[in-house]
Amino acid sequence: MGRFVSQGGSAKLGALASQSEETLPMKSIPFACAAVLFGAAPALACMTETDITISNDGQDVIGTLCSTDDAAAPTVLLLHGFTGSRDELASDAVPDGVFAYTAKALAAAGYQSLRIDFRGSGESLADLTFADTTFEGQISDAEAAMAYLADQPMEKVYVIGWSQGGLVAASLAGRGADLAGVALWNAVADPRATFTALFSAEVLDSAIAADASESIEVTLPWDATLTLNGAFFDGIATLDPLAEIANYGGPLFTANGMTDTLVAPASGQDFVDANGVGTVYTADMDHVFDIFAVAEDLDAMIAETIAFFDAT
Repeated sequence: MGRFVSQGGSAKLGALASQSEETLPMKSIPFACAAVLFGAAPALACMTETDITISNDGQDVIGTLCSTDDAAAPTVLLLHGFTGSRDELASDAVPDGVFAYTAKALAAAGYQSLRIDFRGSGESLADLTFADTTFEGQISDAEAAMAYLADQPMEKVYVIGWSQGGLVAASLAGRGADLAGVALWNAVADPRATFTALFSAEVLDSAIAADASESIEVTLPWDATLTLNGAFFDGIATLDPLAEIANYGGPLFTANGMTDTLVAPASGQDFVDANGVGTVYTADMDHVFDIFAVAEDLDAMIAETIAFFDAT
């Protein structure tokens, strides 16, 4: 069962496997998200899904805007994880992908959403390759998405960041974005620890020591290989997500899987402690919310995220 560890600040990627099937009691799940749990597909459709192009430094960021029938409805910006894309990881249980699925649940609850491909990921490949990815570049893309939303009629904007996208969301919030609330799902709080788990300490230390323009090939735990420039690893050494969120101080919700092997389950509490206020939610799920086995853990987390947004 999902559980809340704390409220307030006084208590001191998408890629792997899945664990057990656990859900919250039905009474704790908002009505709009009950449709998710029972698979009521007609209630989950966005009124309109529109692909858009946002310009950032003269380069294209591709996104999908999921609109409701109320153009002024609050909107949620969705920020994907390392090696991910705007629809995010798909499985038999969540065939649309985690973020496309989340967008439908948000729409059912009255929230519009914008999910983007960071430059170098997904369809945002006109100007950069994935090798050019950096934390600062992704934060800049998120800021460009916020600027786009500021020109739209919606009254409030929230953000959900998953894994590395959570690192980006924390930085976006800490650098002054006009956000009504922040939700961090298995968010990277300690980049060096997370990427050590992905690459090994030896590989990571060597990559951090490389020149910013040097191409470095790495192998992930699931045997995929990819190339990144040294500048990406510079970010691992220098960016502190906890220091970033400490500059925010607004409404914060963190969700963490107790069987996550990439992000420490205590990271959510670390973010709340750094922010000074917030709600920590944990559940018996892995880094990808057990979607390779079931959708229920994801459903419960989405429901609690929406309840947090409603409360703000």
